[in-house]
Amino acid sequence: MVLEFKNKTIIITGASRGIGEATAHHFANLNANVVLAARSKDKISTIARTIGKNALAVECDIADPNQVNDLMMKASKAFNTIDVLINNAGTIDPIQRIEDSDPILWGRLIDINLKGLYYGIRYALPFMKSNNGGTILNVGSGAASTPLEGWSHYCSSKAAVHHLTSCLHKEEMRNGIRALTLSPGTVATGMQKSIALSGINSVSEIPWENHIPAHWPAMALAWMATSDSDEWLGQTVSLRSNDIRKRIGIE
Repeated sequence: MVLEFKNKTIIITGASRGIGEATAHHFANLNANVVLAARSKDKISTIARTIGKNALAVECDIADPNQVNDLMMKASKAFNTIDVLINNAGTIDPIQRIEDSDPILWGRLIDINLKGLYYGIRYALPFMKSNNGGTILNVGSGAASTPLEGWSHYCSSKAAVHHLTSCLHKEEMRNGIRALTLSPGTVATGMQKSIALSGINSVSEIPWENHIPAHWPAMALAWMATSDSDEWLGQTVSLRSNDIRKRIGIE
């Protein structure tokens, strides 16, 4: 499948590493304008310089609605439109059983994994609707439907993300807003290293070589930004599915 995003602007949160970084490079290779958002300004600035003039780095804590609103304004000012928002930023730390959990940190994860995505949607919508449409892709997880020990905050947040995507689809599909969730499976990123170190639940025991590379989700997200994925609007695309992988061209 040949994809082309020339003159399209893609905002990627959590772009300093892992899936976000791989996605920024992938869309850049497809001739898109890419806006990299993360708290790590030095990292995203380095990535943006590597990509070139069609990349913009914006320091942003997605748990702060004012910073997210500022991100959208800077992206629109730099490239005129916002065509795709990829809500990728998220965390799983600290991995703790409920009885041992820190309420402040438990809530902080919800601020990032759920409220941060909501802020992105909320502040991207006016720009997209003024441009007669756009695509919002939320990175979810199989943990949304599979309860796991030590992951109460993460599982809860991702279940909410999947429903948030469906609600967005119901509300905005008539206005040209495409909404989908990606469930990438286990990916060879820093998050999986934290999971392995925790030693809690079966996911921590998965051999490193069994995790998929970060460029697979990047390929999936690029495909999901096209009309070829329209039959999944409002739903979840799972990279565990061999049919999906073949559709994308991974296998």
